[in-house]
Amino acid sequence: MTVLCMIPSCLSKSCSLANPTKRRNVYEGDKPFAQRENKLACELKLLKSLAPPLMTVFIALSPIVNPPVSVGQTVDVQKGAALFNRACIGCHYEGGNIIQPGATLFLKDLQRNGVDMEEEIYRVTYYGKGRMPGFGQNCTPRGQCTFGPRLQDDEIKLLAEFVKSQADQDWPKIENSGD
Repeated sequence: MTVLCMIPSCLSKSCSLANPTKRRNVYEGDKPFAQRENKLACELKLLKSLAPPLMTVFIALSPIVNPPVSVGQTVDVQKGAALFNRACIGCHYEGGNIIQPGATLFLKDLQRNGVDMEEEIYRVTYYGKGRMPGFGQNCTPRGQCTFGPRLQDDEIKLLAEFVKSQADQDWPKIENSGD
């Protein structure tokens, strides 16, 4: 017995039981039962063909692969944004540079200037470079350092992390909580 299944993968061909003669003897030609079994066989075939792409989607969207942003990460971004707004925004508004246009905080400029790693961003922020003053507590030489308030080491580290993450994302807008 052959039945046309109503499932896309089975539309172009008929589904039949693996051994229809054996089934006929067992079920004595029960057509509705054989039709249901054929449809079930087609559905199982469809399910087997969809399993790999469905698993791929499941894994890609899984929280194990893409962990949600933690509250701690959000707080660090907010602290970094507040610190950036306090110490850096005068020259580096939205990642630009109003003093020296070729020294922006966008990734292409950071890479060209050799400061595209957090450690280098930290070093430049701490000691200064070119027209940019250093903000570190022990910044030397004195003429290269800011005349304003100095930053603590952990603040400079937070700034370096913030600048790197913003540069990697092409400086998206960050909502500031008012700090």
